Amino acid sequence: MGTWVDFESVKEAVTVRQVLGHYGITDLKEKGDELRGRCPIHQSDGERSFHINVGKKAFFCFSCQAKGNLIDFVVAMDKCSFREAALRMQEWFGLAVGKDRQASAPATGSELVREKRVGDNPSTDEGANNGQKGPNKPLGFELRGIVHDYLYLDSRGITKETAETFGVGLFAGKGSMQGRVVIPIHNAAGELLAYAGRAIDNTEPRYKLPAGFHKSLELYNLHRAIATGQRGLIVVEGFFDCMKVHQAGYPFVVALMGCSMSEEQERLLVAHAEMVLLMLDGDEAGQKGTDEIMLRLGRSVWTKTVTVPAGLQPDQMSSDELKGLLS
Repeated sequence: MGTWVDFESVKEAVTVRQVLGHYGITDLKEKGDELRGRCPIHQSDGERSFHINVGKKAFFCFSCQAKGNLIDFVVAMDKCSFREAALRMQEWFGLAVGKDRQASAPATGSELVREKRVGDNPSTDEGANNGQKGPNKPLGFELRGIVHDYLYLDSRGITKETAETFGVGLFAGKGSMQGRVVIPIHNAAGELLAYAGRAIDNTEPRYKLPAGFHKSLELYNLHRAIATGQRGLIVVEGFFDCMKVHQAGYPFVVALMGCSMSEEQERLLVAHAEMVLLMLDGDEAGQKGTDEIMLRLGRSVWTKTVTVPAGLQPDQMSSDELKGLLS
């Protein structure tokens, strides 16, 4: 049996700019929702014969009359079948789909979220995600080509075993997450919702998150913490804080993905914990967040603070140091 391909999901998941980027097409000019220029299919001389609509993901050439969706575009460029084109797109852009599962593409370069400091916790500012939020939808795909024993993770004190547990590693595939350490984010039921991409050099932004993902609706690692059966939760700020605390022997740890607690995160904590240990960063923002969360959460759950040394964050501490604080 051949590899399963969901044509509609591939068309929905992959963007115009990803496909054009794959072919190195950079000379099209923007006009409203369209990109126009020389036709890359038949290499026309007409400066404006080729039009491709970014929103509708449809193209048309007034010279060669080629038209269709993004899969049709790959068919025309590579002279292959429709099925082969869709399979190639799945491979190019890191989509791993199966029957009854919907594909979705990695975040594009414009789908970013800022961070609160020059550290490793994404910002609480969700940009375009502010306002009315619907639930985060499961991705229905998994990135392939993730290297768990990458040197960067070792430099952060993350063992290969921990990296494999969290599914974290360098993404060696193609797409906007290429060359970043990707961090899978799940909901309380364990469904994969998004990938955060952490730069390993001085590339900005330090973190990438998909534009449609609302991190204020989730607690990172909650599904694993629930699986321990513990009714006490340790709460930290960032992804790597969470991994280091888990690695130190405390798997019932979750991360806010920032230094503040949303109403939905508060609801999740109250629903799944009878005791909460707040262990936010040892900086001004962490202290302010601790004070605010204590006032709110303490009304419903037994809450205690764990003081991280000034200027440090949990992921910068050794397992022995973390055990010393948490014991």
